[in-house]
Amino acid sequence: MEQTSNNIVDIRYEQTGKATAVNEMGMREMQAKAYEARNKRFLLIKAPPASGKSRALMFIALDKLAHQGLKKVVVAVPEKSIGRSFKNTNLKEHGFFADWRVTPYYNLCDVENEKDKKGRFVEFFHQDNSHVLVCAHATLRNGMKEISDDCFNDTLLAIDEFHHTSADADSGLGDVVRRVMNNSTGHIVAMTGSYFRGDGIPVLRQEDEARFYPVTYNYYQQLNGYKHLKNLVLGYHFYRGNYLDHIDEVLDTRKKTIIHIPSVNARASTGKGKYAETDDIMQIIGTIEYKDYNTGIYHVRTQDGRLLKVADLVEDDPKERNMVQGYLQKMKRAEDMDIIIALGTAKEGFDWQWCEMCLTVGVRGSLTEVIQIIGRCTRDCEGKETARFVNMIAMPEAAQADVKVAVNDFLKAITASLLMEQVMAPSWHFKTEREPNEEPSPRTLIVEGLKPLSSVKTKLIVQEQLDDLKAAILQNEMVVKAISGSTTAETITQHLIPKVIRERYPDLTDDEVEEVRERVLLDTIIKGNDIVDEHGHPVSTSDSDEQESEGNRLIKIANRFINIDKLSINLIDSINPFQRAYEVMSKSVDAPTLKIIQDTIAEQKFNLTLEQAISIFKGPLKTYVTEHGGQVPSIEDPNPQVREMAAALQMIKNLKARKLAGLEYEGDKV
Repeated sequence: MEQTSNNIVDIRYEQTGKATAVNEMGMREMQAKAYEARNKRFLLIKAPPASGKSRALMFIALDKLAHQGLKKVVVAVPEKSIGRSFKNTNLKEHGFFADWRVTPYYNLCDVENEKDKKGRFVEFFHQDNSHVLVCAHATLRNGMKEISDDCFNDTLLAIDEFHHTSADADSGLGDVVRRVMNNSTGHIVAMTGSYFRGDGIPVLRQEDEARFYPVTYNYYQQLNGYKHLKNLVLGYHFYRGNYLDHIDEVLDTRKKTIIHIPSVNARASTGKGKYAETDDIMQIIGTIEYKDYNTGIYHVRTQDGRLLKVADLVEDDPKERNMVQGYLQKMKRAEDMDIIIALGTAKEGFDWQWCEMCLTVGVRGSLTEVIQIIGRCTRDCEGKETARFVNMIAMPEAAQADVKVAVNDFLKAITASLLMEQVMAPSWHFKTEREPNEEPSPRTLIVEGLKPLSSVKTKLIVQEQLDDLKAAILQNEMVVKAISGSTTAETITQHLIPKVIRERYPDLTDDEVEEVRERVLLDTIIKGNDIVDEHGHPVSTSDSDEQESEGNRLIKIANRFINIDKLSINLIDSINPFQRAYEVMSKSVDAPTLKIIQDTIAEQKFNLTLEQAISIFKGPLKTYVTEHGGQVPSIEDPNPQVREMAAALQMIKNLKARKLAGLEYEGDKV
């Protein structure tokens, strides 16, 4: 079967084994990094699925109990099944000073009665015999209604999958975090595989987040340090009409696969219902020979005669679902399962190490969801060399009732792919100049005109929070529209990106904003483009390879080759950092679809800020009119810079008309 998906990310990793190797205390690389920060009162650990966050918490919590004066530990997980990650664990046999022990009575993930859970939660704070409690997020929220905030004095609150928290006033979990931070002497360890949210509400308020010390172990460090997995491929398959008519174009039944179908309310849904769609996918896989009623697993015969085991997690019947999930939790061999069909499950906290491919239909609701899904197939195991994520996306069509929504969904998918490329590629280090006698480094670039990082805050942002900042940029409405290719590079680099940085870090000075802007821009452009030699052949940037001679590395940006050792900030400012996404989109869709996208964006082009419109009006627009004998720019001009001038001109005209009519404008938008 020929794969027809458009690969956006295709990264090969070095298989260094660092991510899974342990030190003399039994800690992996990520766990050791987190343990170094164990004395921080508020700690935010961001690391990919399967990197060992649960055990990292055990190490930190035991140290706080033994050496930092804390008396108790409360661990909260999003659902009770994930509570298994915090079961009794022998750590002393691997070199640590203590074992992790949870008294069964206070492992509330194994308690069915909600009233009993709440009672034991309250009781835990008033007894001295047990030091660790494990519960679900819901139990934490409910239990906190029954106790005063000072109960968390000298207590560590550890929250797994912290992105479930929200700064929204109605978020019970967010309120718990603020209560512990502000009204007790308690400590907090927050853990997440993805700190990105797609609903527009931040995880924490800016002032609260600033109090957390971040520890980031990125996807590249994790995947590059595996023993077996050496290739990650992320791509999109664009289709028209019903996804069921096209799913066989990307479904490879020889790969261990999780298929996530769209929710019934999603645009990608066929309208037939989730059970009918599941049945259709079963028929596409092959012929059902029988269902094992002891496990709930279907045995399906493919056209070429292979017998596959298929799990249906779309089924809502509690008895059926529990039976299937029970089977999945007990799997010991690769041959125990071949394909899983799911809707809202088999994402967060679901461990199927043999999974090779995630096939997801429709645009996901947030970047967090995308990362969680990808994490299902990126676990390391013997015999698996390649992990693949394919997202099936419906192409926008002019005849759709709300083509604007379709276009926005489409662009959301493209921006998500761009972020995944950024997160999973190797990081670069940028310097203003090379130290005397310093040897060239494969991933260090000297950039002329680059401002040095002048504060602890900017250094921390660049070292630990660049991916989060990129997520904020790529979820910004103005930036998403810029992806269509109709916004000038200068507008993106000098107006949009600084605006997002200021919103995310309002306490930064203008100089600090510029320092961060330069590095997020450099990192985005370098990661999204190929490093080649003068013959156009790819150049390795591996730390283990010998450094290519200076002057021999070129980077292809916006279809031109630039000597990577002669980069300057002035040059970078003139390059669209999202050119890669635009090229992907242009290659992936036909000309009529691309026109629909660009026309739809053009209709919304008056979302320029007033500041941007005035800047264009006084500068480029004035020059253009002079050079063209008084002719004003057209919104239909093929040159994106001219179209932007036309939009700015119209915006100024509208503003003038409103002022003459005695009307005011809202905020900085006309």
